[in-house]
Amino acid sequence: MKITRMLLALTSLSAVCVSLAVAQPVTPRVDRREARQHSRIQQGVKSGELTPGEAMKLRAGQQHVKRVERRAKADGVVTPGERRQLNRTQNRQSRRIYRLKHNDRVR
Repeated sequence: MKITRMLLALTSLSAVCVSLAVAQPVTPRVDRREARQHSRIQQGVKSGELTPGEAMKLRAGQQHVKRVERRAKADGVVTPGERRQLNRTQNRQSRRIYRLKHNDRVR
C-alpha cells in the first residue's frame, strides 16, 4: 500500500513538472490583435472591400505573423527583442489590411 501511494505521488509530481516545462509563454496582447486583424479581413470580404485574391494575400500575412510568434515562443521565453519584432510584423500586416481595404477595388 505504501509503495502504491509513493508511486502515485511520484507520477503526479512528474506530470506537474513536465506540464510546467512544456508550457508556452503567454502572449495575450498578440493573440487579441491577431483575432482583431482576422475579423477585419473577414469584414472586408463580407462587405466586398476585399477581392478574393487580396483576402488570400492577407491570410498568408496572418500565417506569417503566427510563424513569427511560434518562433519567438520556441525557447519558452519571449524576449523584448522578439516582442518588438512581433509587434513590427503585426503593424506591417495592419497597414496592409488598411491599404487593401481602401484601394477602390471591389469584389
